[in-house]
Order: sequence, then structure tokens, then C-alpha cells
Amino acid sequence: MHTHEARLDALRKQLAKDGLDGFVIPISDEHMSEYVGAYAQRLQWLTGFGGSAGTAVVLADQAAIFVDGRYTLQVRDQVDGALWSYQSVPQTSVAAWLGEHAPKGASIGYDAWLHSEGWAEAVGAALDRRDAALVPVKANPVDAVWSDQPAPSLAPAVPHADDHAGQSAHEKRAAVAEWLNANGYDAAVISALDSVAWLLNIRGADVDRTPVALSYVIANADGTADLFIAPEKVTPDLTAHLGNAVRVHPRDHFVEGLARLTGRKVAVDPERAVAAIFHALHGAGAEAVAVTDPVVLPKAIKNPVEQAGHRAAQARDGAAIARFLRWVDVEAPKGAVTELSAAERLQAFRAETGLLRDLSFDTISGAGPNGAVVHYRVSEETSRTLEPNSVYLVDSGGQYLDGTTDITRTVWVGPDAPPAQVKDRFTRVLKGHIALARAVFPKGTAGSQLDSFARQFLWAAGLDYAHGTGHGVGSFLAVHEGPQRIAKASGGQAGTGQELLPGMILSNEPGYYKTGEYGIRIENLVLVERRDIAGAKGEFYGFETLTFAPIARDLVDVALLSGDELGWLNAYHARVRDILAPQLSGDELAWLEAACAPL
Repeated sequence: MHTHEARLDALRKQLAKDGLDGFVIPISDEHMSEYVGAYAQRLQWLTGFGGSAGTAVVLADQAAIFVDGRYTLQVRDQVDGALWSYQSVPQTSVAAWLGEHAPKGASIGYDAWLHSEGWAEAVGAALDRRDAALVPVKANPVDAVWSDQPAPSLAPAVPHADDHAGQSAHEKRAAVAEWLNANGYDAAVISALDSVAWLLNIRGADVDRTPVALSYVIANADGTADLFIAPEKVTPDLTAHLGNAVRVHPRDHFVEGLARLTGRKVAVDPERAVAAIFHALHGAGAEAVAVTDPVVLPKAIKNPVEQAGHRAAQARDGAAIARFLRWVDVEAPKGAVTELSAAERLQAFRAETGLLRDLSFDTISGAGPNGAVVHYRVSEETSRTLEPNSVYLVDSGGQYLDGTTDITRTVWVGPDAPPAQVKDRFTRVLKGHIALARAVFPKGTAGSQLDSFARQFLWAAGLDYAHGTGHGVGSFLAVHEGPQRIAKASGGQAGTGQELLPGMILSNEPGYYKTGEYGIRIENLVLVERRDIAGAKGEFYGFETLTFAPIARDLVDVALLSGDELGWLNAYHARVRDILAPQLSGDELAWLEAACAPL
């Protein structure tokens, strides 16, 4: 079954055998993760789509794939339009599409371990109108036909030292217990992998680019916890680290663990826990209360140790980025550098720090038109040469024990000067980046209220970009972390209503994309901090910029910058020089000095 056509055909035969008229296939795992292990990449296996967000629906006579604006171009490159119709989210949804296309009286299957309860309710309601039903399957039919499906990872789970965590797992469990008692709950189900990792101060290697271990926790009101994890992943080190207050059970006993909560009041996060968890609790006679995972907010608010670790990781990462940018500057105009070779060289520069644990996501290395694909992922098939006199966008990050990095830089590959339009667009993006970096706002401000700071100069020219301006970032954890975001409030995006609080780390990444030609994005990470303003009524906050690497001076149209903006850029570059210069020498140091010279 090498072709995607054969795979789709095999799935349809399996559905017929299972008595189903259709089936829904998301990119998801049992923990609602954004990035999933190889065993859970069912959508990619079935369709060829390699993005990190999307869903497919297969009916007997038609099939559709649903992606948002980040993947509009990518889905057309990777998924056969003769087999699948392309659907844009949020303009449509799986529920709306099935409400139109499901056969009358149909049984549409779904895997309750891969979807939220809210999703199932919405789709079920849409199907009701066609006298059709959404049916949870006992076994996933994709798994039945995916003969060489990888097994889940058995990499060991490892302790994450308090020196990096800044707070012991005992203290974290005690805080959750206090919250449970204050709210009258007996227990909380913690099913998001990064929440489990943060709560117990453990890390793992089960998901590419995110250092987590496949596991669940039931946190109890007495401060104890039950950890459900494959026995092969438990080492003597881990057992010693967890201590007596954490009982360890095999991961496949999790449903039995939920069944033991009969008569208890249990907190479960509907955004992070799959429908099957709610089903198990209801079946056990427990009272499942839909409430945000109590770990989410404390995890997002970095303590002083995590903040210091992040600064150290950024300084180290910035030097690797500077070395890479110089390498691109020297080598790319010769015409032999490709997107793949550039991404490999960048990873090598990071690895030379001796402290890189992994990348924080697959490097987005986009030359020319590929840079206009917002979440482009380079492959052997798509890799382009960084052609002389073109734009190159590189969005990348590293996982270090002391911090997770994420940075985007856009450069002009010479030798000629960049065209006026490219400089105009780059400078508008830069102006938006600076406006957000310099923002000052009162306590209670949500990310959605700051989003237009970054878009205003593009809007003035009738331009925009189809992605959020900022996402939260973990501490040696997920590069995309909630609950905070900076994005338009529309579209039902989670997190845009979350107020920004001191200690939260976010990205600042406005962009501009000209389909078929080039993409521009400038991304730094920022830390929310208190601002002392004389005479201020109440608390005010601003951002400390955490990311330090040169921004392409030759792409800046200085005439478009105000005095304050130019002052910010020159001060930023002076700081880049101060932080990175001690880590560089020779030609690399000379290049940095020139790249950071005042404009």
C-alpha cells in the first residue's frame, strides 16, 4: 500500500467491514498534543499532508481534508486533489461539512481518544439534522490497515532537575492539591503531556521536538498523584525522583484508574482531555467538572530560575544564529546552498554549543516562493536553492535543558541590492515588531488587544498575514504553549482572551507573504514584565526582549522608520553585540560588528 490512493481504498474497505459510512481522522494523540509521535501520524500516512494541524473525513464516495490559512499552499502540494477536496478552516468545519455531505441515516465513526468532547458534541449535533450518528469506535480503523505503523516510543522518562525547574515537584503537587481543596474537587485528570512533565518535573523523548513522556496523571486532593506510564520507561532514577507520594501504574491501566473515581468530583480540562476520558468518568459514576487544567497557568508563568535559564539559552542560541547568518551571507550568493543544506548547517551550529538536546520544531527553511508558505517544511522533494538576489526566511529553534528557543530571521541573498518593494514590506513588518516590543499595557490586557500593534503598518498598505502574532513558549517544553496568545480575537482561537501576566513568555512574529515570490517574518521571544510608571493608576506591564541576533540591515528602508523606531533598532543591535561578541572571534566577530552597526 505505497500509494495514498491504495491507502484510502483500504480504509474504505475497512469502514465497510466495521459497518461505518465514514470516519474522521485528525492530527492528534490521546493527549490532544499539537506535535505527535510517529505512531499517531495517521493523517500524514493516509493523505501525505505533513502539517501540524488538520483533519480529514472519509466517506464511501468522497473525502475532504480541512486545514487553516497556514497550510493553504502546503496541502495542495502534498495531498492529491483528485482524491481529496480541500476545505479551509474557519470558513468551514468538519461539523458543517458533514452536516451537508453525510448520507442520510449514516454512521460516522470517530476515535474518542483523539477528539475533544466539545468537538464530538458539535459534530453529533450537525449529523442529527441528517438523522445520522457520530459513533465512537472500539478500535481505530486506520490502525487496522496501517501495516507498518510504528510502535509508541519506549524512551525512558527522566527527572528534570530543580536547578532548571526552579520549583520541586512536591511544591507543585501541593499547590494543585490546595487548588483542588479550595474548589471542592477530589482529583484532577492531567492528560496534556507538557502539563504532566511540568507537574512532576520529568522529561522524555516520545514526541519529536518536544521533550515529554507519554503518560497521564491523576492528581489527588491529598497531594499525592497517580502516574500512568509504560513500565519500560520507568528507571530507578525516575522512581527515586518521584518519591512515595507518586504511585506508578502501567499506562494501559489508565481507564481502570479513572474507573476508581466513582462518586468523586473530578476536574477535567475539556480543551486538553479527550472525549474518552469524559466517557470513562461518566461510566464510572464520577462527576466530571469541565475546568481548565490547574497546571496550565502556573506553567506559563515562568519563575525566576526558568527566566534566568531562558536568557542563558537565548544568548547561546543567538551566537549559533549569528554564525549561521554569516555563513549564509558568505556562501549563499555562490549559488550552492539549498534549503536542506542550510537547515542542516544551522542545526550543526546549535549542536556545536554542546548543550542542544533537540530542535524545538522542524526548521522552516524557505527560499523565495517557499518562504511564502507560512508553515513550510523542507523535504528532499521541495528543497530549493537559495538563489542569488532572492529572499530567504528561516524560522527555527532549539531545546536546551535551561530553555526553549524560537527565532525567525529573513535575509536578502545578494549580490545586488534588494528591490524597493521587498524593503518596504520588510520595514513594515519590522515597524510592527518594534511596536509590539515597545508596547506598555495595563494589567488585565489580553493578547488579542495587542495584536493590531503589530499589523497596523501592513494594514495601512492594504496588507495582512494569516497567522497569529504571538504564541506562548515553554521552559524546555513545548515551543507552542498556552494559555496566552497574541492574535485576532475572531475565529474562535483559544487563548486570545487570556490576560498577559508577568513571567509569561511569548513570541513577537509579524510577517508578510507574497504567494509565489517570497515570505518575510521577524520573530523574537519576549517576557512579560512589570513596568514602573510614575503616577500610574494600577499595575502596568511591558515586554523584555529575550532573543538576540542581528536583523537584516540591508532590508530596512530607514526613511520609513520614526526616530523612536530607529533608536529601538540601534539599541537592540548594540545589545546583540554585547551578548554575542564574547562568544565569537575572528571573521565571525567582524561580521557581527558590521551586522550590528548603527543605521
